[in-house]
Amino acid sequence: MVTGNHSTTTMFVLVGLTQQPELQLPLFLLFLGIYVVTVVGNVGLILLIAVSSLLHTPMYHFLSSLSIIDLCYSSVITPKMLVNFLGKKNMILYSECMAQLFFFVVFVVAEGYLLTAMAYDRYVAVCSPLLYNVIMSSQVCSLLILVAFILGFLSALTHTSAMMKLSFCKSHIISHYFCDVLPLLNLSCSNTHLNELLLFIIAGFNTLVPTLAVFISYAFIFYSILHIQSSEGRSKAFGTCSSHLMAVGIFFGSITFRYFKPPSSNSLEQEKVSSVFYSTVIPMLNPLIYSLRNKDVKKALRKILVRK
Repeated sequence: MVTGNHSTTTMFVLVGLTQQPELQLPLFLLFLGIYVVTVVGNVGLILLIAVSSLLHTPMYHFLSSLSIIDLCYSSVITPKMLVNFLGKKNMILYSECMAQLFFFVVFVVAEGYLLTAMAYDRYVAVCSPLLYNVIMSSQVCSLLILVAFILGFLSALTHTSAMMKLSFCKSHIISHYFCDVLPLLNLSCSNTHLNELLLFIIAGFNTLVPTLAVFISYAFIFYSILHIQSSEGRSKAFGTCSSHLMAVGIFFGSITFRYFKPPSSNSLEQEKVSSVFYSTVIPMLNPLIYSLRNKDVKKALRKILVRK
């Protein structure tokens, strides 16, 4: 190993999801299929929203940004994981590892805040429908999306900067399939108390604040829906929120299970499943949830297919 300023290794080995050779090819094919569906689904949704005038509304502006984030943070992790299923050594450079950590945190935090902005959008649509186009102007939508990315960038910068100050002399074998915070902390021979504290504070803030904001938004939404006289009106109002509620529940549920605990209480082997869920499965599910359960998206797609 080569000695550097903060790290005594210039390269890591990723253990991956499994070390059983007979499972490597089936898992490669499975995750290749998931990644293809993720790319096709998210790119297709982005293009559909861009070309269909029916979908040029604030809600779909947010949804297009969500698809971009899902596409990006899946691409930060999955291609490397696919290569490692076919390789034998599964090496990753220290610089590549830090870059993977940085961009993963950027996109995963940005997604959380974007889902929160979408909850506010649903609150305005249900509780103040006459003022919806005034309140959710294009400037406001763009500002909310920008804030989500800024918070993601600041969180990633904090985590990565603190991680780069650590020395990794215990081992160069990462018991995971990508460079996540917890597996890297387990390899460090430095004092990781500050990193653990930052993880608890940042992960706590980036989970609790969006969750609380979503909860408050939906408390007002459900209160307004219950006061709608017609059953058809209530059904339509619930329909506009169901896809978003499903996406929020899946995302924040898996993130909370993975990070909202001190590193010492986590079993990395047991929690690889939850990591797979939010890093590869959720980016595939989001476009499916919003397309299969959304009448406007299906209507816009039919309109384009008929035109073709």
